Amino acid sequence: MSKIFLFDVDGTLTEPRQKITDDMLFFLRLLRTKYPIAIVGGSDLAKQREQLGNNILKEFDYIFSENGLIAYKDGELFHKQSIKNFMGQQNMNLFINTCLHYLSDLNIPVKTGTFIELRNGMFNISPIGRNCSQQERKAFKEYDEKNYVMENMITYLNQNLPELKLKYSIGGEISFDVFPEGWDKTYCLQFLKDKYSEIYFFGDKTHKGGNDYEIYNHPLVKGYNVLSPKMTKDIVELILSERN
Repeated sequence: MSKIFLFDVDGTLTEPRQKITDDMLFFLRLLRTKYPIAIVGGSDLAKQREQLGNNILKEFDYIFSENGLIAYKDGELFHKQSIKNFMGQQNMNLFINTCLHYLSDLNIPVKTGTFIELRNGMFNISPIGRNCSQQERKAFKEYDEKNYVMENMITYLNQNLPELKLKYSIGGEISFDVFPEGWDKTYCLQFLKDKYSEIYFFGDKTHKGGNDYEIYNHPLVKGYNVLSPKMTKDIVELILSERN
């Protein structure tokens, strides 16, 4: 039994939706010479590649895309689950129609496109639309912090679709994730708990409602709240220095 370092991507290894820096990549490679490293995130592998590079499958011991519903070890796919198979088409239609109805009545300063993105293991809902520019993204983040756009939509969906037993998690600046109960980031722990005596997790959305909350507070995990990639490095280095 040994230790593993498990990282969120957005806001932890990279700035939100930005590419990893050479400095951070070099740091992770050094860390990996001593300990296995892994990532877990709500995005699919294609989006994780955009941020962490095309060589991502060789840079990490484990890659948990879509919270671990798509899972790779040593570059090889070893697990796959689908929300479509789990929910069934009738419930999928009910959820999508309810979201579209709410979004059509939502009055916010800017709307772009791609409001609902179906991923293999979750829905990603963006009130402004994922086609927004970086400037529009920043403006929406500030607007949402004052007007609770995403929180209000989550409350509405919870109240109107309780029978679907879905969980809602704000994971970024412009969107929130929706998935069946138990399909948050703790899903990936089933693949690690019997192999590693200590699981260190680093994430930035560790507050209640954030998409790092459940795994950050899980009893099998030693969770650390980080606010930037630099803070991630500082905390990891502190942990390693304390153990030497």
